[in-house]
Amino acid sequence: MTAISDREQLGYIAAQAADARVNVEIETEGMTLNIGPQHPATHGTLRIVARLDGEQVIAADPIMGYMHRGYEKLAEVRTYPQVTTLINRIDWVGSFANEVPFILAAEKLMDVEAPPRAAWIRTILFEMSRIANISLFLGDMGLQVGAVTPAFFAFRDREHVLNQIEAATGGRFHPNFDRIGGLKDDLPAGWIAETKRAMKKIRSFCDEIEGLLQGNEIFEARCRGIGVIPADVGLSYGLSGANIRASGVNWDTRRDNPCGLVHSELDWKVWTHPDGDSFARFWVRLQEVRESTKMVDQLCDGLPSGPVMAKVPRIIKVPAGEAYVETENPLGVMGYYVVSKGDLTPYRVKIRSASFNNISITPWLLKGVYVPDIVTILGSLYFILGDIDR
Repeated sequence: MTAISDREQLGYIAAQAADARVNVEIETEGMTLNIGPQHPATHGTLRIVARLDGEQVIAADPIMGYMHRGYEKLAEVRTYPQVTTLINRIDWVGSFANEVPFILAAEKLMDVEAPPRAAWIRTILFEMSRIANISLFLGDMGLQVGAVTPAFFAFRDREHVLNQIEAATGGRFHPNFDRIGGLKDDLPAGWIAETKRAMKKIRSFCDEIEGLLQGNEIFEARCRGIGVIPADVGLSYGLSGANIRASGVNWDTRRDNPCGLVHSELDWKVWTHPDGDSFARFWVRLQEVRESTKMVDQLCDGLPSGPVMAKVPRIIKVPAGEAYVETENPLGVMGYYVVSKGDLTPYRVKIRSASFNNISITPWLLKGVYVPDIVTILGSLYFILGDIDR
């Protein structure tokens, strides 16, 4: 076997080094990655077009409109009582909460006020919708990083709340229970006691989720310091709800702009977190579920007697005018701008949905992150596509 001379060996090394320099200097084209529109991690038919440099996102654009259902225009050819059937399905996980701001806007135009008992029951169902909605998020947030057990727990315990919503309204996801002037029916016998038992189960669920995820090495590594939203940036994009409170902004319309509901009668706390990252958004929602269970207990204990429906015409014809009402829905601020010309149907309905603003920050937020963090960040923003493509 012929030995390699020192000169030949040095020549070989120099050639390899030259090849390496050429490889480093070659500029390769970036990759375009489509996430969705059918990807299960996008919470519906959302498409994210991400342009990558290796594993890093250099630009990301949300493409919406795949499931646009035209609720704003459909409302113009429905009578006011019929509109609640439509808007139930905007945030399909939020159930009853979707109905409340529209009904309050119609009542404002008609100068009608629901009886106290109806207002209290509305608030109970409103907060139960929040619990059912965000419980699913808490389990799903674990699923985003590969933990299946939290999702199983969420589906298991959310049933306790949905059972009570169904017992009161007849519908689990789409109650269609709110009415101009009050509610369709009063609460059934035994409902209050069973609801308080359900709230205890939800508090136990929160403890389980906290034990599974908070302090978990993988969950913390995937969420802490990931997807940080400074307060001023979040406000400039119109973020609301837990997404902006997780950036340290102490703002909740239930406290700061109460309208038609009775949160001002309750003892409760607005939770915030200073970090603004994916973990902070998870943590704030976890505390909000606990807070909502306490509110429901107070509402059940203080529920006044009396009718659940004010005197309104059998055929609803809303006087000409315009009104805007917003409420703190599970995903953030939801507002309805209703214009009436004195007919049986609204002339115009404009919906300010929380998810649309919450997803609008993604081009800014995803720039510079790594591919595995995209799904975690999207999950932490928590949006529903029906709430975007309304």
